[in-house]
Amino acid sequence: MKKYLVEFIGTFFLVFTIGMTVLAPGAGNLAPFAIAAVLMVMVYAGGHVSGAHYNPAVTLAVWMRGQCDTADVVPYIASQLAGSVGASFAVKALKTGLVAKAAALGGAMSPEILPALLAEFLFTFALAWVVLNVATAKGTAGNSFYGLAIGFTVLAGAFAVGGVSGGVFNPAVALGVCTMGIVSWGSLWIYLAAHFAGGALAALAYRHVNGTD
Repeated sequence: MKKYLVEFIGTFFLVFTIGMTVLAPGAGNLAPFAIAAVLMVMVYAGGHVSGAHYNPAVTLAVWMRGQCDTADVVPYIASQLAGSVGASFAVKALKTGLVAKAAALGGAMSPEILPALLAEFLFTFALAWVVLNVATAKGTAGNSFYGLAIGFTVLAGAFAVGGVSGGVFNPAVALGVCTMGIVSWGSLWIYLAAHFAGGALAALAYRHVNGTD
């Protein structure tokens, strides 16, 4: 189950980033950069657990190569497809089902509550998930890429949901942007709730996958 959860998470964020950056209003010509970035960081984060396929065709190829157990092929693909479908619903909620534009109020941004909560929660989860896996896990101990992985997670998130919530992913940054007048003080709670919830869920997912290492 641990490997399948990793495949679900990685595929989810790959497809979510694709949808958020390709569908208008997206990231324009920078969409491929954001997509490559999120794939890179999810490979860094999950490679030591599942091999980080995030693609049924890759799973098939790795299985034919003899590097994936036959018993894992169908669960891997099912996890990948479930991640894709889940991400698609999240994208549809942000792009069509909810108002995804941040409104200006007195010179400061006041994001729509539900879209901002979802956007900030998802990429704070992604950021914490990547940090825990590349900077604290035994399976990636001593690596030299953790800074790159963490930074590019924020980059992908900024491209994917920056237009929805501002792409904050950090309570300290949230406090700073409110103090600077970029975001209205009345919206601070949105960021704090989403960030701490995302970080806590990432910790729970990490402990499930990696134990207490």
